Amino acid sequence: MSRATNHEFQEWWNKQREADRELFLDKKPDESSSGGGGGRGGFLNLEIRSPAIDQTVEKERSRSARQLSFVCLLRFHQIAVSLAAVPGGVVSLVRTANRRIASPDSPADSSSSRLYRAIKAFLIVVLLLLCFELVAFFKGWHFSPPSVGSAEVLGLVERVYANWLEIRANYLAPPLQSLTNLCIILFLVQSVDRVVLILGCFWIKFRRLKPKVVVEYTDAVSVDEEGNVNVEDYPMVLVQIPMCNEREVYQQSIAAVCIMDWPRERMLVQVLDDSDDLDVQLLIKAEVQKWQNRGVRILYRHRLLRTGYKAGNLKSAMSCDYVKDCEFVAIFDADFQPGPDFLKKTIPHFKGHDDLALVQTRWAFVNKDENLLTRLQNINLSFHFEVEQQVNGVFLNFFGFNGTAGVWRIKALQDCGGWLERTTVEDMDVAVRAHLCGWKFIYLNDVKCLCELPESYEAYKKQQHRWHSGPMQLFRLCFFDVIRSKINLSKKVNLIFLFFLLRKLILPFYSFTLFCIILPLTMFLPEAQLPAWVVCYVPGIMSVLNILPAPRSFPFIVPYLLFENTMSVTKFNAMISGLFRFGSSYEWIVTKKLGRSSETDLVAFEKESDPLVKTTNLHRSSSESGIDELNKIESSKKSGKPKRNRLYRKELALAFILLTASVRSLLSAQGIHFYFLLFQGITFLVVGLDLIGEQVS
Repeated sequence: MSRATNHEFQEWWNKQREADRELFLDKKPDESSSGGGGGRGGFLNLEIRSPAIDQTVEKERSRSARQLSFVCLLRFHQIAVSLAAVPGGVVSLVRTANRRIASPDSPADSSSSRLYRAIKAFLIVVLLLLCFELVAFFKGWHFSPPSVGSAEVLGLVERVYANWLEIRANYLAPPLQSLTNLCIILFLVQSVDRVVLILGCFWIKFRRLKPKVVVEYTDAVSVDEEGNVNVEDYPMVLVQIPMCNEREVYQQSIAAVCIMDWPRERMLVQVLDDSDDLDVQLLIKAEVQKWQNRGVRILYRHRLLRTGYKAGNLKSAMSCDYVKDCEFVAIFDADFQPGPDFLKKTIPHFKGHDDLALVQTRWAFVNKDENLLTRLQNINLSFHFEVEQQVNGVFLNFFGFNGTAGVWRIKALQDCGGWLERTTVEDMDVAVRAHLCGWKFIYLNDVKCLCELPESYEAYKKQQHRWHSGPMQLFRLCFFDVIRSKINLSKKVNLIFLFFLLRKLILPFYSFTLFCIILPLTMFLPEAQLPAWVVCYVPGIMSVLNILPAPRSFPFIVPYLLFENTMSVTKFNAMISGLFRFGSSYEWIVTKKLGRSSETDLVAFEKESDPLVKTTNLHRSSSESGIDELNKIESSKKSGKPKRNRLYRKELALAFILLTASVRSLLSAQGIHFYFLLFQGITFLVVGLDLIGEQVS
C-alpha cells in the first residue's frame, strides 16, 4: 500500500528550489559556493559566466613583490633619463642665447657695440651696488647709517659702507642731480611743444581750416561736340614706384597706380626696380608688361649700378629725357596703394599757387590691428600726421616730406638741386632744401593712402634706426646752409630748434637718459632725487595727448607709454650714430613687408582693371604666357626658413638694470618708483626676448 502524498512537504520543497534558483542567479560570481544538488542549473550558468573575471582576480592576487620592485625601478629609470636631459637642454639654451646675444643687431653698427658695452658695465656696477645695499639692509644700516667720524668701533664692511655714504653724498649725487635737472627742463620744453601742437590741432578742427582748391578737374575740363574729354586740361604727371626686392607687394602697388582715374595720355608710370634677386626682377617685368598690354603707359627701369639707395634710384629716373614733358611727379613706395581719385584730389591744389612745391597726403594702415606692435605704431603715426604734419602745414607751410604718397612740382625739385645721396633720409633732405629756396608745402589730412606697418620688432627697429639717424646726418650737413639762407629769422629758429634739435635730438636724448640711466641711479644714490611727477604724472598726461588722434587705442595707453620708453634706446643709439658719423648711420635696410593688403584688395584691383581689358584690343604676348611659370617661382620662394625669436642684448641688459633698481627701490619703500621700474623692466624684458609682434626668419 503506497504512502499518501505529503502535500505540505511538496509545497515547502518547491518553494525552497525557487528561492535557491533566484539566489544563485542574483549572486555575484565570486560570491558563489560549490554546494547544493538542487541548484545544478544555477551552478552551470555561474561556471560559464565567471571564468575570465576569475582569471583577472587571480592575476591581481598573484602579483608578486618582485614585479612591483621592477615597475618602481622602471619609473626611477625614466625619471633619471629625464633629469639627465635637463642639463643638456639648459646648456643648449645658454649656447643659443649667447650666440644670439653675442651677434650685434647690425653688422655695421659700431655705435651699437659701444653702447652695449657701456650698458653692460653699468649693469655690473648696479648689481654690485645692490649686493652691497642688501648687506646694509639686513645689518640695519639703512635705518641707522654708520658715520666715519663716530666714536663707535666700526667693522671693515661697516667702515666701507660709511665711506660709500660720504662719497655718494659729496661727490656723486651733485653732478647726477644737475644732469637730472637738465633732463627735466628738456622734458618740460618738449612737453610744452607737444601741448602747443595739440592746441593748434584743436584750433584747426574748430575753425575747419584746410587747404582749398581754386577749381576741380571735374568742373574745369571741357567737352567737345562729340562728348569727348579734352585731355589737354590735365597736366602731365609722372608716377614713380621705387622698389627693391618687394616680392610681397609689387603687384598691389603697380595695380593701384595703373587704375587711377587720370587720362592715360597724361600719365606715365615708372617702376624703378633696384632688386638684386633675378626672380623678383622677372616677376616685376611680367607685371609691367601685363599692364602695358592693357593700354597703360608704364615703363620698367633697372639700374646696373645701384648706388645711393632710394635717392640714387629716383635721381637716375629723373634724368630721363621724357621727364621734361611732365609737370608733376607723384611718388609711392612699393607697399602704398593710392585711391583711384588720388591725382584728382592732389593736383588741383597746384592751380593758382605757383610757389607750391609739395602736396603731402596722409598714410592709412591696413594692418594697424594685426598685433600689439602695429597698434602702438598706429598711435605714434596718427599723432604725427593728424597733429604735427597738419599744424605745420597750416601755420608754417613747411613740414618734412614723408618720402611717399606725395606729389612734387618738378620745377621745385630741380630748383633745390634734386635728389641727393648724402643721407638715408633723402625725403627730408629735399624738403629742407626746397624750404630754404622759398617753396611752400600743403598737407591734406583727408586724403589717405593705404600702406603697411612693420609687424616684427626687428623690422620696426631697423626702420626707426634709419628714421632717427638720418635727420642727424642732415642736420650736420645743412646747419650752415640754414644759417646763410635768405629765409626770415622765425623760419630759421623753427627749422633749427623745433624741427631738428627738439624733435630729433632732444627727445631721444632725455627719454633714454632720464628713464633708463638717471632713474635707476637715483635708487642707489638717493641724495639725487627724481620727483614722482616726472616719473609718472607728466608722462601719463603726454601719453593721453599723444593718443587723442587715435581714440580707439585708449586701452593701450599704458603699454604705449612703456614701449615708447623702451624704444628710446634704439632712437638714442641712432641719434648718436648720425650725429657722430658712425658706420650704421649710412646703413639702409629695406623694411620687411608681408603684403597684408594684397589679400583683400587685389580682387578689387582685378575688378577695376576689367574695363581696361574690354576697351583695349589685346593679344596674348609671349611674356604673358610665362606668367604662370613666374607665379610658380614666386610660390616656391615664399616657403622660406622657419621663424625664430631673436634676443636683443641692449634691451635685455637694460631690463636687468631696471629690475635691479626696482629691488633697491623696494628696500627704500618708494612706491611709484618701484612700480614704474618693475613694469618698465618687464617691458624691456619682453622686447628683448622678441615677444612683441611677429617673428621673422
